[in-house]
Amino acid sequence: MNDGHNTMKKAHTHDLKRRVVLGGLLGAYAASLIPWALAQPVSSPDQGAFLGLSAILAGRQTLDGAQAKRLYDALVADDPGFPAAAQALLKLINDRKIDPANLHQLLTDEKSALAPVAQNIARAWFMGIVGSGDKARALAYETALNAEIVQDQLKPPTFAYGAYGSWAKKPG
Repeated sequence: MNDGHNTMKKAHTHDLKRRVVLGGLLGAYAASLIPWALAQPVSSPDQGAFLGLSAILAGRQTLDGAQAKRLYDALVADDPGFPAAAQALLKLINDRKIDPANLHQLLTDEKSALAPVAQNIARAWFMGIVGSGDKARALAYETALNAEIVQDQLKPPTFAYGAYGSWAKKPG
């Protein structure tokens, strides 16, 4: 009886070790799909693809999670097809091992339908703006990457100069 118990215990130990190894391999594979393993919780694979693309396009290992959620939700609200397009773009980058520095030129040269996806993500992170024209909305200002990049030397104003609404009038 004791011998059978020890055999089952050894089998369980081997299964546990096998699961740990398999889990490690799966984690390494997933991390290889994105240049950096993002230690941020995601609510879906779609949001994970967005964060992966964001890290690639922004050249950052970490990005603000709350801001990522706001930007992602706004991009999806603007284009319900955004999640599928973002996954397709991430797959293209991984399959073809595209250098992020060459991505824009490659997408432009190929007249890829995925070019606006990369541009919209970059605009959202660097300018804090999602949408265009009358549908444009600012979701970040001082936390947009264009402000963060220069924050050690420049401090963008967090207010408009002049009376309320004066910024909306064209200079005379």
